[in-house]
Amino acid sequence: MKIAIMGAGAIGCVLGGYLCEAGEDVLLIGRKGNVDAINKNGLQIDGVRGKKNIKIKADTGLSERPDMLFFAVKTQDIPDACKVIAPMINGSIIVTMQNGVKADVLAAENLNRRDIVSSVVMFGATYIEHGKFIHNFEGDFIIGNAFLKNDDAVDKTASVLNKFSKTHISDNIHGVHWTKLLLNLNNCIPAITGKTMQESFADMEQARFGFNLIKEGMAVIDKAGIRLSDLPDLPLIKLRGLLSVPIDEGAVIFSHIMQELSKEPLYGSILQSIKRGKATEIDYLNGEIVELGKRINQPTPYNSRAVEEVYTISPSP
Repeated sequence: MKIAIMGAGAIGCVLGGYLCEAGEDVLLIGRKGNVDAINKNGLQIDGVRGKKNIKIKADTGLSERPDMLFFAVKTQDIPDACKVIAPMINGSIIVTMQNGVKADVLAAENLNRRDIVSSVVMFGATYIEHGKFIHNFEGDFIIGNAFLKNDDAVDKTASVLNKFSKTHISDNIHGVHWTKLLLNLNNCIPAITGKTMQESFADMEQARFGFNLIKEGMAVIDKAGIRLSDLPDLPLIKLRGLLSVPIDEGAVIFSHIMQELSKEPLYGSILQSIKRGKATEIDYLNGEIVELGKRINQPTPYNSRAVEEVYTISPSP
C-alpha cells in the first residue's frame, strides 16, 4: 500500500517514520526546508521509543496517487491543501488527523466525503528543527467514518494505524472529537506563558485557569446537547468526576497530570506554531467553545480570555 502523509510536522513525521519502520511505503509531504533535511540526514526521532534515524521518502508534493493519505496539516491550512492534492487523490482513503471538530467538514468542501475517515490522535510530538522531532508520549488512535457508517475504508485504516499504536473504531467519532477538544483547550496555556506545559502547570494559578477552561467547555457542550464519547484510558465518567471537585482541589490534581505527561519539554501545538512563525489553531480549539457558547447564549469568560490572549501574541489566520 502506498501511503502519503500531507503535512510533515511533528505528528505527521512521527507517524510516518514509525509506519515506514514497520514496512509501509511512506512518502512525507512538507515544506522544502524540512524535506531537504529529511532527505539528506534521515528522519530523526527521539523520545519514548528511543533514538531513531529513519530513511524515508520526502517531497514537497505528490507525483502519483497514494492508496491512503494522512492529512496532517493544521486545520486552518486544510482548504488550500485540499485544492492542491484533490486532482491526485480520487479514490484514495483520506484520513484527517486535526485537533478540533471542523477538519472533516473543511476537507469535504473540496474532497469526496465518502473517502474521508476521521481520526483522533492521542500521542504527543514536538518539532525541534528541520528533520528532528520528539515523540513525547504514547497514545492510541480513535477512528470512524466522517459522514457515513463505518466501512471497509475504516477497517483498512485501522490495519495500518495498528502498526503504530492501538486503534479503536468508534460509531460516534464526532463525539470523540468534542471530548478530545476538551483536553486540547489547555494547548493555549504554554503559548500564553511562553513556557513549557510542565512549567506552566507547576504554577497553580495557571493550573486553575486550565481546569476552568475544561470545566467551562464541558458545561457549554452539555448545554448544546452534544453527545460525547469516551477516550482510551479516560472514560467520560472519570473526566466528569474530576471536573466536579472544588476548583482548588481539581487544580492540584490537574497540575500533577499535566506535569507528568512527558519527560521531554512539551510545548503544545499553539506555542509550537508561534515559535515557527505560523498561524495558530486557537480558533479551532478554545474558539470553538466561544462560538458554541454564543450560539446557545452561554457565557464563556475563560475560553474567551484564552482566545484574546493568544491573539495578542499571534493574530488569527
